Amino acid sequence: MTIRVAAGVILRDGRYLITRREAGTHMGGFWEFPGGKCEPGESLEDCLRRELREELGVEIADPVMFRTIRHDYKERKVELHFFRCSIQNGEARALGCADLRWVTPEELTSFEFPPADQSLIQMLQQPEEDRNRRSGPTNG
Repeated sequence: MTIRVAAGVILRDGRYLITRREAGTHMGGFWEFPGGKCEPGESLEDCLRRELREELGVEIADPVMFRTIRHDYKERKVELHFFRCSIQNGEARALGCADLRWVTPEELTSFEFPPADQSLIQMLQQPEEDRNRRSGPTNG
């Protein structure tokens, strides 16, 4: 069974918001773009809104689908749906995650991300015009 995940790619003042997974969870201690697993019957957009409210205490503006990545881990398959979005209300706080940071695209490689996120990080470090050409689905 494939686990569907919605995650936010939130850019503010040239920095992306990343969060650290809680210890004891799948990929605990790794950094990621904030979001989480979809509940049965939940749309990806509703999932993203709920997860960012729970994890960070923020409300987001209309999310726009950016990239989908499928990745097979030894113990599970994931389908990551990344959305570009912005914070509409609230200031991000680490409520349901171990930590959070606002980092530049260049700094992303200084943090340990799950293997499934690597192609997205490489894309975000490219110039904007290159990024727009490569925003389709991939298998990671």
